[in-house]
Amino acid sequence: MSENEKKPYVTYGSCACGCSGASKEITGCRFSLSPMTDRFIEVILGAIEKVHTEKVWSTTDKLSTIYRGKREHVLDALKACMIHAYQEGVHMTMEATVSKGCPGDTDAESYLAEDDALLNEPEIKDIHFPVNCKISLYPMGVPDYMKYIADVVNMSIDCGVYDRSYHYATILEGDVQDLFAYFDKATDYCGANLSHYILEITLSVNSPTAD
Repeated sequence: MSENEKKPYVTYGSCACGCSGASKEITGCRFSLSPMTDRFIEVILGAIEKVHTEKVWSTTDKLSTIYRGKREHVLDALKACMIHAYQEGVHMTMEATVSKGCPGDTDAESYLAEDDALLNEPEIKDIHFPVNCKISLYPMGVPDYMKYIADVVNMSIDCGVYDRSYHYATILEGDVQDLFAYFDKATDYCGANLSHYILEITLSVNSPTAD
């Protein structure tokens, strides 16, 4: 690139209350599955293929998978992928970023289903296994952000999935059904009270680590 050529710098606007880049009520999630097995390709792709994604916009690339659409359908698809990927005795993690209201967001590459009926829940609602989890909530564009973090953490206590607060994260544990029920309540609260939030989630199953 010559000195006279302009570099393709980006701009994302200002993160202030009510300034989402999308006009639609879009919740997005980017996640990666990491099964600790030499069958990882089969496990990851097999799980993704089993998820009913007719009510979300979805894509999978070399790094991760993205679901975008109504909050409840995005979480339904994310939960289904985690459950379909679960293998008894196989250590696996899921790293997920859930976000709504980003100033850099767009209405493109999204699908908002007209109804709230969950496509995956009937198939997965009776599947149970224990999960260890850590979350970090980032309320954006608000001065009193610690209040919202505390509210979401206290919600985990009320839901019975709270383990402890630790450096840079809150540690949760419980049945996969209970954890995703909590994520549903937490993201509903965040979407109703924050113009822009980011929720980082790490799920771990069958870890060989004692603590």
